[in-house]
Amino acid sequence: EGGGGHPPRAAGMAQAEAAGDAGLGPAAAPEGAELAELAAVIGATVPTGFEQTAAEEVREKLGSASRISKDRGKIYFEVPARSLPQVHRLRSVDNLFVVVQEFKDYQFKENKEDALKDLEDLVKKLPWTDPLKVWELNNSLKKKKTKRKKHNLQSPASRGKPSDGGEEGGADQSNTNDQEDCAQAPVAAEAAGGQDAEHPQGVTSRNGAEEEEEEDSEQPAVRAGAQASSESGSKAGEGQTGEGEAKVLRFRVTCNRAGDKHSFTSNEAARDFGGAVQEHFQWKADMTNFDVEVLLNIHSSEVVVGIALTEESLHRRNITHFGPTTLRSTLAYGMLRLCDPQPTDIIVDPMCGTGAIPIEGAAEWPCCYHIAGDNNPQAVKRAANNISSLLRKNESKDSSAALGAPLDVLQWDICRLPLRTGSVDVVVTDMPFGKRIGSKKKNWDLYPACLMEMGRICTPGTGRAVLLTQDKKCFAKALSRVGHIWRRAQTVWVNVGGLHAAVYLLRRTPEPAQDARPCW
Repeated sequence: EGGGGHPPRAAGMAQAEAAGDAGLGPAAAPEGAELAELAAVIGATVPTGFEQTAAEEVREKLGSASRISKDRGKIYFEVPARSLPQVHRLRSVDNLFVVVQEFKDYQFKENKEDALKDLEDLVKKLPWTDPLKVWELNNSLKKKKTKRKKHNLQSPASRGKPSDGGEEGGADQSNTNDQEDCAQAPVAAEAAGGQDAEHPQGVTSRNGAEEEEEEDSEQPAVRAGAQASSESGSKAGEGQTGEGEAKVLRFRVTCNRAGDKHSFTSNEAARDFGGAVQEHFQWKADMTNFDVEVLLNIHSSEVVVGIALTEESLHRRNITHFGPTTLRSTLAYGMLRLCDPQPTDIIVDPMCGTGAIPIEGAAEWPCCYHIAGDNNPQAVKRAANNISSLLRKNESKDSSAALGAPLDVLQWDICRLPLRTGSVDVVVTDMPFGKRIGSKKKNWDLYPACLMEMGRICTPGTGRAVLLTQDKKCFAKALSRVGHIWRRAQTVWVNVGGLHAAVYLLRRTPEPAQDARPCW
């Protein structure tokens, strides 16, 4: 079989997203002493390039050390079961899964049939028990939240409230992805240097009669609350019909594969591995209405088997009204964290679009004041609607009077901002790539003008700017023209919707800006 490496302890965590009840029996979540002793090795997909940022957040909020995977866009950390709800509140992670077992140096056979047979045989040898207990705990917590939401919907205050995209576990993702510019997760392996990157595949039957490709970031709506029909980790068939109430679980396998030394495709790996899972547990394969999503991540010689704990990416948490280029909330968090916001800082997003950056900023750094603006009235309207949705969501969480958010949104011209010279501490924005909005040609004039105006409003000596763009050549040229007011301090390379982009941290020089504008 050729498995290598030392598997870490495996278990899981809690799912804090709401989801529809599948009508199955209650999950037999671990309780008492068992829960207290249960630990989980969690895998998290994060925006590519911000792995270190995510690891720092995990250490600060959970006290756990993280290991950054060789496969870009993933980190791993261990937490006790009692900390699982906090894991779901991390701001920098997209999707979460509990690690069943990890092989750091798995030796694949050169022959395709032998390599796939080894993957099939692996299923029987994996330590499924604790990860499935965690999955059950995950479902039990989802059910509690579902009940709370049902109760809230009956109250007059919340009647007619639109659902918050990214918080609803049962959201229609196909529509969401159509609206988002950044729908592709950065964990998708990048094809570089002869490396072959493939997207995950689902398996629908033992014979693999029909397979379906899924985007790397997609976590389709899952029916929650299913009871593990067999005792966790039991052999196939045990406990399936013990009391006549247990239901057969529905599952699918998703495979992510990257590397040029594999004799098989991700499609074939998902098919054969999924067939073995079906035979081992006697679960029923279902591509869409599945209860369990088994993950098979293969990156060169690194193999990680896991069970998904999120139904849709956590980056959709703040946005209900999408634009043509909506930024992921997790990437917005990474950008904001890069500029190290301090209490009382005034933070401006002069090209806010749907407001992902200022909304994330107001949620995580409420001691700062956030100003959002855009020249497009439709974008300003979407941002205002997203802010309203966030306020309503906060209201529903707290029955006391809502305090609002330290955030304003308005329409303006990026080259003539209605802000005093030197009055802003931080500028954070997603600049036009010149693809869906604007053009590369327009960027040659727009970028220098933007950097000059940002330099004018920022405090000399202490001001910072964090700017995201895919038009790196144009940005470098523009920055060279304003070198007297901006110095590049750091560059983070990121994957945005499959595009190779960069996040630049700039620091304002002490040089005073020339304000040719009339004073008001």
